Amino acid sequence: MQGDRLSRRSVLTITAGCALTSVGVAATGGPGGDEPTETDAGISRDSFPIMAGTDRETTVYAAVADADGPTVVVVGGVHGNEVAGYVAANEIADWTIDAGTLVTIPEANAVAVERGTRTDDEGVDLNRQFPEGDDPETALARAIWDVVSEYDPDVVVDLHESTGIYAGDPVDGVGQAVFHSEGDDAAETAADATEYATQNYVDEPEYAFQTGSFSGPENDPQGLLVHKAARELGADAFLVETLSTDVDLETRVQWQTVLTEQLTGDELFPEDEPDNGHAPGDPDEPEVPDEPDGDDPDEPDAPDENEPDDPESPIATIRTIPEDADELALEPGQTVDLDGSCSSVPDGEIGRYEWGVGGNGCFDETGETITVTIGANGSHSVVLRVVDDSGRTGTESITLSAGRNREP
Repeated sequence: MQGDRLSRRSVLTITAGCALTSVGVAATGGPGGDEPTETDAGISRDSFPIMAGTDRETTVYAAVADADGPTVVVVGGVHGNEVAGYVAANEIADWTIDAGTLVTIPEANAVAVERGTRTDDEGVDLNRQFPEGDDPETALARAIWDVVSEYDPDVVVDLHESTGIYAGDPVDGVGQAVFHSEGDDAAETAADATEYATQNYVDEPEYAFQTGSFSGPENDPQGLLVHKAARELGADAFLVETLSTDVDLETRVQWQTVLTEQLTGDELFPEDEPDNGHAPGDPDEPEVPDEPDGDDPDEPDAPDENEPDDPESPIATIRTIPEDADELALEPGQTVDLDGSCSSVPDGEIGRYEWGVGGNGCFDETGETITVTIGANGSHSVVLRVVDDSGRTGTESITLSAGRNREP
């Protein structure tokens, strides 16, 4: 890590009022007061809002230890349907650190978190709004970047989830992986963190964690927060992805927290092994609302079928017109009507129907029915996600293909 910048950064965050004024926000103190609070021996805690007074308002938390050390920024909730990321980030905001500065933005995209969706109410994917070499493209992205650049962190960790496991091809999913910025230090840190998490917190071999490098500046996906932090601020940056399907929330939160501990431990816990309540085999049980399915094409993935384990969750059903269209060799230009009205809820009512078309990881159409036009070049993966009035979800997926793309 870049140790030559530690003193400047620690002093910067200790004088939080000056730093926050320069980004257009005011210090509000700890969760219950107007002044910075001393809630732990040797740690000064502070919090402040960004986008104050708007529906996008969210809170930034800063913890500064008495002992000098690097600055770490942890972000969660960039995508509102990746629940483990923002639950873990909320836990991390309360960490007791031994040295340095910990800045946390647990629910970066408050609108998306409230809606339980990847994008906000205008369909904007926040994690595509941070172009390298240019200003962020939305007001929220600019406010987040103002905080990150003001603290000038040594390490940035962004917490996400994916519906598929990473196997070298991000199109199939990026779960159970830590993607890292360039440089031997970041690569070694990611490798050590994933090895530790796998050995101590993973029981099934298929859930072993892997590492991968960030995509290049000219390659997709572009506009990611961690890419900009690494390449413009020189931070060691990490994108953490856990599998959101078929794994309980408590375990995923445990994975996210343990990985963050290992990625930042040398900075925040220089003398002791970090211990923030997640012993191997003993995950915490955070209280959170019922979660939507995660889908995250950051180092991108595709929607994947997630049949709910909860017997009270909705059962998604897709009916096609023509009938059984997913088994037919369709013609280019042919339209297929998809009907989700036969979906059911054992206990409650369906609140909304969400459709993902094309395998891009996004649910960007709503309604009981949609129409898909078959293209000449390739197959169309379609996922229906139904959400009941309690926030529980169920999904079903089918694939529609033109005749010459249909496998025998």
